[in-house]
Amino acid sequence: MLFNQVPQDDEGLLDGKGRELQYAVDSDGNYVKSKSSGWEPKNAIFIQAWNQIKDKMYEARKGILNGKLSPIAYFMQLHIMDTTLLAEYVGLPKRKVRKHLKPENFLALSPDLKKLYAQAFGLTPEQLLDVKRLERITPEDEIYNKIGIKL
Repeated sequence: MLFNQVPQDDEGLLDGKGRELQYAVDSDGNYVKSKSSGWEPKNAIFIQAWNQIKDKMYEARKGILNGKLSPIAYFMQLHIMDTTLLAEYVGLPKRKVRKHLKPENFLALSPDLKKLYAQAFGLTPEQLLDVKRLERITPEDEIYNKIGIKL
């Protein structure tokens, strides 16, 4: 792609605020770095992927509010993690992480383990434990706050 043809779809995911690195060919035939704000097909795929994540966040939120899941399930979805990845972040076997997805096991965790989980999600332990917050904020708000995507 030529340098002057790098897509600049300012109506993209970040409303023109974000850029991604692309390589293009300049007038001398050399590869150069160029910043792109995206292009419609790619942005559509990203939005579709985030919509799937949002749906999983709604499912996790429902499970938490019904007392069937711990808050870990919600934040795993927001941070696009599975039990294997989260286990690596907190330094626990994945079977223990799966066990901690049950609210009764999560509530019985030591403050240090709750802090580990909170740190893995970039939260304070208080934020991780604030289940009432899930009633006040939507997954769309969470995603927008995290990466600036309006769904």
